[in-house]
Amino acid sequence: MIETLAKRAQPAGMVRTCSIWRALEVLGDVPTLLILEAIWLGDARFEAIRSRTCLSKPLVSERLKSLAQNGIIKRSQYSIRPARFEYALKEKGRALFPVTMMLLRWEKTWSSRQSTMAVEIVHQDCGEPTTPVPRCAHCGEVVTAREIEWQEGPGLGWMEPNYTRRRQQRNRTAIAESVTLFTDAAEVLGDRWSSLVMRSAFTGLNKFDEMLVDSAMASNILSDRLSWLVERDFLSTKVYQTKPDRYAYYPTEKALDYLPILLMLQQWGDRFYAAQEGAPLILRHSSCGATLSLLAGCSVCGGELRADNVRLG
Repeated sequence: MIETLAKRAQPAGMVRTCSIWRALEVLGDVPTLLILEAIWLGDARFEAIRSRTCLSKPLVSERLKSLAQNGIIKRSQYSIRPARFEYALKEKGRALFPVTMMLLRWEKTWSSRQSTMAVEIVHQDCGEPTTPVPRCAHCGEVVTAREIEWQEGPGLGWMEPNYTRRRQQRNRTAIAESVTLFTDAAEVLGDRWSSLVMRSAFTGLNKFDEMLVDSAMASNILSDRLSWLVERDFLSTKVYQTKPDRYAYYPTEKALDYLPILLMLQQWGDRFYAAQEGAPLILRHSSCGATLSLLAGCSVCGGELRADNVRLG
């Protein structure tokens, strides 16, 4: 699969279809993640969301409008004069719960701000505190990055990139003051470009020129994201040419442990954004041989963690 993707003839100006790419167009910035987190934690009204996220009123208003237009949240009017609304997740938003669980899992292991993770996740089905783990829906076993095989799906093709313009929110200025559970994870997932670089590296496109074509981003943006991901220990470098020196970029253990977040996002994108032909990519769990469907699983009893059976303590 890796060789097939790297050598597949690509029309000029086009990018390969990808459910992660489509999902990131909706979710790939820090303010959006902070607002979704606030709603998930129970903040239903505008001022409560703004207070928790520490974002400006215009920014909160714009992102809430976008999330509503994309069918992720709904708003219900509770005051006529003045007009005020409450916000709640729709089915499409609730379906992001496994992504949330994988963000919490990665954050607990790798975050530089461990105090953030003082929150305890309790699986009410077994009554035990738990750490979310990615499990195969077929065999129930914990899935690691090295047990995942890729193959082309019926929906793999080419599409014209149409990136929504956003102000860069990769650094911590947008999250430093907010009470967030996803400090480090939000820096990566909340920066669409970094996530697309990671996507390329995970699918075997490790050289600068390959990533540039795969993502259709500007060369200076790619250079910046590669430097940032190497600095943060998500990517390691290996010289494959000298005079001039050229480098290939490979996922580190930290990045491999981040992969379940992107795969959960891919599953969400497959559900809501895949082409009529089907998913662009199909995953297989090499340990059991089944087509991979990931679940957010309980580390204690192995059961599935869902929004209706998890409590934060």
